[in-house]
Amino acid sequence: MSPAEPSFALLPGDAASPVILHVPHSAREIPADVRDGIVLDDRALERELDHITDAHTAEIAEEAARLAGVTPWRFVNRLSRLVVDPERFPDEREEMTAVGMGAVYTRTTHREVLRGDGLDPEPLLERYFRPYARAMTEAVAQRLDAVGRAVVVDVHSYATAPLPYELHGTGPRPPVCLGTDAVHTPPALLKAAREAFAVCGETGLDSPFSGTYVPLDFYGREPRVAALMVEIRRDTYMSEPGGPAGPGLGRLAGALARLVDAVSA
Repeated sequence: MSPAEPSFALLPGDAASPVILHVPHSAREIPADVRDGIVLDDRALERELDHITDAHTAEIAEEAARLAGVTPWRFVNRLSRLVVDPERFPDEREEMTAVGMGAVYTRTTHREVLRGDGLDPEPLLERYFRPYARAMTEAVAQRLDAVGRAVVVDVHSYATAPLPYELHGTGPRPPVCLGTDAVHTPPALLKAAREAFAVCGETGLDSPFSGTYVPLDFYGREPRVAALMVEIRRDTYMSEPGGPAGPGLGRLAGALARLVDAVSA
């Protein structure tokens, strides 16, 4: 990716689709100047990327878009979440700040030092976080203008065994975890997701991860914006940590496509 290219991509879907598949954590790329601020050596950084990256989730979303009867839109982060995490709150509302993993991480998945003390997060927030947030807000606004509603489906994955950074890692770890929001996840969306992913085994609710992503301009304010987080346990589709995808990827993509079609109908 050249410096002139944006750090994210909005991939067009059908004009009549309300669905945006949001893939924020699938990339491993870190710009050279950002890498300079990370204290890990190259080997340790690659290991951290193995643990923190939601590997192959962009491929799952791409295949689901191909299979869906009404092609969804896709918003894909092209940089690692070690640059900035676009799904974190950029202020004191973010609980993950307690373990050094707010919008700009200072600690690793194993609670080791990622960036040195005294980091000023503002340059990274201004360069990467805010443009991403604005673009995602515009993408949702476009769906509202075009079809009168928007459905944001977050596509994530999580490690089979709890990692030390997890604040709620002692709960169930089902093959598919559905993260919800009290305002923005209507019962019909949750029901459609449970039915779509039933083929993948048990679907759990808000464990080990909860909540979902809604751009802050709409959060708690716009009932026409629905949202759901789909967290896939990594042993169901890939070799951990950071290894290749297996045959489970196709099954999950098919389930995601069924969800897209159900909420597009």
